Amino acid sequence: MTSHALYQVDAFTNRVFSGNPAAVVPLIAWLDDALMQSIAVENNLSETAFFVPGAADADHDFHIRWFTPGGEVRLCGHATLASAWVLFNRLDWNKDTVRFHSASGPLGVTRKNDDWLELDFPNLAFETVETPDLLKQSLGSIPDTAFFVPNDTNYMLVLECEAEVKNANPDMRVLKALGNQGLIITAPGQSCDFVSRYFAPGMGIDEDPVTGSIHSVLTPYWSERLGKPALIAHQVSARGGILKCELRGDRVGIAGQAAFYMEGFIQLP
Repeated sequence: MTSHALYQVDAFTNRVFSGNPAAVVPLIAWLDDALMQSIAVENNLSETAFFVPGAADADHDFHIRWFTPGGEVRLCGHATLASAWVLFNRLDWNKDTVRFHSASGPLGVTRKNDDWLELDFPNLAFETVETPDLLKQSLGSIPDTAFFVPNDTNYMLVLECEAEVKNANPDMRVLKALGNQGLIITAPGQSCDFVSRYFAPGMGIDEDPVTGSIHSVLTPYWSERLGKPALIAHQVSARGGILKCELRGDRVGIAGQAAFYMEGFIQLP
């Protein structure tokens, strides 16, 4: 039997039982992909993050990967933020920034003076498309035009108001037919710049509580529409979360807080 530490952190919140819970498993070397997938299924959270140290001469400190119960993903915000929290607060990382290498390229997380952690993520391009029939079948009356994010396999629908986002009740059985593609819905916010929700039933996540990575798309969209680079976002799921976002050319700053929930060990054969 081998033992590995496991941490669970609620991301994009300052209190437990809100935000988005992520499992974090630090490793010395990669486990078999099928084993990491089994751990993610066992954890049954939207994401389990695994990271290993980078080489001594590498331009990153750690290599990070993320698994949902349905498979590996290319980019994840809340589990990256949770991983950085573990490094800063449990694993004695003594620098103000930790650099990760990922399937989506370099990612950074910087510890701010106010206990917020800021992700340095890519600015993801999106293109205008005709709204797929599956989305119309799942949600009913929605815009005829949507946006598609090719580098993150998501669709995005912009609705009229916050209430429409909060009241949306997609048919998950229909939405699941998108496979590994997810759906972002968003609208102007009443007490913030914009709100959103995110659904990915094809990846084993009916609704993700707070999704850092989708703000790599939401931030450039709303920054252009509202005419300002710095934005406050609220993901209005049942658990909810607040994010501070800033457009910086080809990068996006996405900041949030984190609340520690538990730590323990997993026993593997």
